[in-house]
Amino acid sequence: MIMDKKQLINQYCRQFKMSGIPEGIDQLVQQAERSAIGYLDYTVSLFGAEARHREQKDIKKRIRAAQLPRSSDLDTYDHSLDNGLKTVRLNQLRELNWLDQIFNIILLGPSGTGKTFLAAGLCADAVHKGYKAYFRTMEEIMGMLTMKDFTRSAKADYKLLLKAQLIIIDDIMLFPIEKNHAVSLFNFINQLYEKTSFIITTNKMPTDWATMLNDEVLATALLDRLLYHCEIINLNGKSYRMENRKTIFNETKTTSLPL
Repeated sequence: MIMDKKQLINQYCRQFKMSGIPEGIDQLVQQAERSAIGYLDYTVSLFGAEARHREQKDIKKRIRAAQLPRSSDLDTYDHSLDNGLKTVRLNQLRELNWLDQIFNIILLGPSGTGKTFLAAGLCADAVHKGYKAYFRTMEEIMGMLTMKDFTRSAKADYKLLLKAQLIIIDDIMLFPIEKNHAVSLFNFINQLYEKTSFIITTNKMPTDWATMLNDEVLATALLDRLLYHCEIINLNGKSYRMENRKTIFNETKTTSLPL
């Protein structure tokens, strides 16, 4: 009889597309029996289980859409890293007040100082708090802009980013950009200007952008939009990857490389 009732519950849940209740119903029934709770409280617990299940599914879906790197949890951030970013500043960034104010952030510094990890971590924080946030490398952005009129996947990603509240562009200006690609990048950022926040990671000073774009006017116009409401965070120090690199040998690791 109990199995018949559970099967009936599962059938109703499938009919109404409620997958959270079947997963937790055994535990909820046991809790209700132990606590002798009323019908109303039990009903609330059932719908609560469904709500939590849907919330977790939604977060997982948005995490996939964000395309975050494998390491993107700022709770694991190594605060002993001497890169110039104080813990109190990082905690303020994680509150995301700047995102509500549509501020941009530029993480500027040499390779290995934590730019990508910080950007991905802030993106993950935003996703978990319900924002439409997406992480893309500069290469992925340029590929999307180049192919959006030719492939369905690029067009879909373009439309997705147009609705974003936060976009991370990782490693911008790492390599020189052709003129037509630079114009596409400017048009993209200009279209989202003052509607979407950006986190930019780069190892190039703003003064070097004109060289990378081979167009001082275009570089000035691009920076004008990114820097209008913007916090530039300078990171420095030694490369975390080189300081903590692994070795396949049972020897003390070293950060020096052979000449």
